[in-house]
Amino acid sequence: MHTKEMICSILGAEPGRRVAMMTQEDFSRVRELRLRVDKPMLVRMGNKRAVGFSNANVRSIYIEETAPNFTRDAFCPTAMDLAETIERISQHSFYAFESELTHGYITLPGGHRVGVVGSATLEAGVVRAWRYISALNIRVAHAVKGCADAILPYICDGKTMRHTMIISPPGCGKTTLLRDIVRQISDNGITVGLVDERSEVAGCFQGIAQNDVGLRTDVLDGCPKAEGMIILLRAMSPEVIAVDELGGPADAAAVEDVLNAGVRLLCTVHGANINDIQMNPALARLVGRGVFERFIVLTAPGRIAGVYDAGGVPC
Repeated sequence: MHTKEMICSILGAEPGRRVAMMTQEDFSRVRELRLRVDKPMLVRMGNKRAVGFSNANVRSIYIEETAPNFTRDAFCPTAMDLAETIERISQHSFYAFESELTHGYITLPGGHRVGVVGSATLEAGVVRAWRYISALNIRVAHAVKGCADAILPYICDGKTMRHTMIISPPGCGKTTLLRDIVRQISDNGITVGLVDERSEVAGCFQGIAQNDVGLRTDVLDGCPKAEGMIILLRAMSPEVIAVDELGGPADAAAVEDVLNAGVRLLCTVHGANINDIQMNPALARLVGRGVFERFIVLTAPGRIAGVYDAGGVPC
């Protein structure tokens, strides 16, 4: 099933009808679809922040968010539209996804992720369930083969890879870049262990990667990053360990084990620049020690702001 068909199949009837009217060219640029109860349904296309869908005439499907009558004329999903969407996403078995939903999202085949917010039920200060869901954010995964072409000469020396950190704010393409680096180095002869905690990189379905992550990549799907890195070290003898969205103290401790084993690390983190990472208590020590030999900073989807060495000097 193509991505557009799959996304339409998990949307309620009315939201799905509008997405179905999009041309394939326009849909290929979709990064996010946001559904909020009784508020305009918005789509993020490429670098354009938000465009709404027409309520009156789906043939003139888009309405610019800056249009004078945007709020009045845009399609606004109802609570029933969101309920129907959740039913379809969970294949009419919402309770089967309760455990995954405690993290605030559901991962779909292909690595697409549906974030949820609403009224949470807490137990000992931890989200255990959702009583009401008021908004959904569908992040559409895109495999862009070749997007790492310009980066590889900076991070690879033959079949040896430098410890590399990809830095970007949310939604700027760090996971897409990570996926293509993994694919290319794997196909070029490097054994990669990929910890895919949220199933976004390889997009595993029933344990099988749906995205191309290379011939020599072993994927540990749905496993916490810190634990996953140790499992891969012990079990799969990787030359490179790749992990998305490094962050907490447990992650940093596991990185130390990776380094001590002589394995190369490829990771992504949230941030606007290297200074942001130095403010992260868990990662500041690693950065200060010069562990990472390359920093790649992204500022927008497909836009690389710079490549820097361990000292923060442009390469």
